[in-house]
Amino acid sequence: MTSALNILSQASESFQRVTSIHAVVDTAAQAMIRSLKAGGHLFFCGNGGSAGDAQHLAAEFLGRFMKERRPLPATALTTNSSSVTAIGNDYGYELVFARQLAGLARPGDVLVGISTSGGSANVIEAMRVGRERGMVCVSLTGSRESPMSAAADIAILAPSTSTPRIQEMHIAIGHTICEIVEDAMIACE
Repeated sequence: MTSALNILSQASESFQRVTSIHAVVDTAAQAMIRSLKAGGHLFFCGNGGSAGDAQHLAAEFLGRFMKERRPLPATALTTNSSSVTAIGNDYGYELVFARQLAGLARPGDVLVGISTSGGSANVIEAMRVGRERGMVCVSLTGSRESPMSAAADIAILAPSTSTPRIQEMHIAIGHTICEIVEDAMIACE
């Protein structure tokens, strides 16, 4: 029988392992800081729970994370249901994020693609288009090398193969990046 103690212990072990990837998390945060200081925009995408994480993180930047500051330009490509459904219907679901980037992104912007498996075709295609457009592409996946991590400029591999543990680490990693970026952007106001 599964117990709360057993599940919480697994989550705790995941959080102990996530500190091992601090350097690449900092690299992603620094790329976002450079982009924002240069007038860039942050874009986020993912499917299912990762879409929820994309929306959550974009809101932390556009609203605020922990401190009062100016809004930072950030968009979750999952939120415009008319665009997502029109593009999916007319061009195919694999292009729902890529087509938006083709119309919105500029060189120097940052794309964060989120997927526990690293195999989401529509996120991989968004990263391909993002790189063509001169964006910095960050993948946020699980511990296995994947097509998404291979397509990224900065690949953050959460050290787990368990979907719930990966998702928990993704939001912890995202919050860590938010705090680093927010502090840096406040310092230059």
